[in-house]
Amino acid sequence: MRKTYPTDLTDAEWNYIEPHMPAPKGYGRPRTHDLREILNAVFYVLKS
Repeated sequence: MRKTYPTDLTDAEWNYIEPHMPAPKGYGRPRTHDLREILNAVFYVLKS
C-alpha cells in the first residue's frame, strides 16, 4: 500500500477521466503501470 497524497485523484474524478484514456492495444508490450497512478504522479509533480 502506498502513501496517499492530496493531489491523488478521487474515485469520482477517475471515473470521469477513465473513459477518455487510451485503451490498451492488442499488440506490443503489456502495460506495467496503472494509468491512474501515472496521472497521480503527474499531478503531484505539477503541484510541487
